[in-house]
Amino acid sequence: MADHETVPYTALPAYSDEERVARARAFYEAIRTRRTCRDFADAPVPRQVIEQALLAAGSAPNGANHQPWHFAVISAPEKKQAIREAAEAEEREFYAEKASEEWLEALAPLGTDEVKEYLEIAPWLIVIFGQRRGGPKPGDDRQNYYVTESVGIATGFLLAALHDAGLATLTHTPNPMKFLNEICERPASEKPMMIVVAGLPAKDATVPLHALDKKPLEEISSWL
Repeated sequence: MADHETVPYTALPAYSDEERVARARAFYEAIRTRRTCRDFADAPVPRQVIEQALLAAGSAPNGANHQPWHFAVISAPEKKQAIREAAEAEEREFYAEKASEEWLEALAPLGTDEVKEYLEIAPWLIVIFGQRRGGPKPGDDRQNYYVTESVGIATGFLLAALHDAGLATLTHTPNPMKFLNEICERPASEKPMMIVVAGLPAKDATVPLHALDKKPLEEISSWL
């Protein structure tokens, strides 16, 4: 392996085993309250909250440390309106023609449809792009690696950070999403992968009962 520079591994707190278990349990108890929200208030949320959450997302592990992501943060009403109109056009086609009966059956307990008014109501939309080319330094133009996996992990960090800050979130993936490149003024070489909606929940917000049904530990893990 070629020579490379290193720095000491960041010192971790010297917790006891009992403390580690307690902290892991506390994190689970906190993150398990995260729910997808489809009813947002139009109350403002400070930009600094979003900035700090994005810094957390940018710390996620990724392929070759190329950090192959870009977060386009939308708050301008005309941009949010344009995104809603384009997304709803795609959703109408999805529900009317593209989706299979099995897919529609899976969505039925969630009560979703082509109406996405939260895209205009919530104070912040974060459009996440995967970058096929880039690199670890500004201006780099190199092949990026594990883009989908890297962006997925970063998005998970982002959702956790926003939840920890007391914000409600929703992930939206209209298909196709190329209209987001134009609206967000991003190059065609970047692939829009997800919209994260963030804000405070409306006072009358609800969650589908179906969404509370999580698989138990023995169903999501195996110990070999």
